[in-house]
Amino acid sequence: MPKLTWQKSSYCAQGNSCVHVAASPSGTEVHLTESADLSGAILTARPAAFAALIRTLNSSNPSGV
Repeated sequence: MPKLTWQKSSYCAQGNSCVHVAASPSGTEVHLTESADLSGAILTARPAAFAALIRTLNSSNPSGV
């Protein structure tokens, strides 16, 4: 796997319970991991599937909190 540039969720406070997201250099994959172990379990999805996940999460929580 190429070196990824991880971004921490803007909803994350201090601590190790945060979601991190990284796009592949080619832009064909989106990667998700938990901040306590950036080299551990990584979920990989296509951009369309990731967008569908975000839409679903936003629609199930309209307040955005």
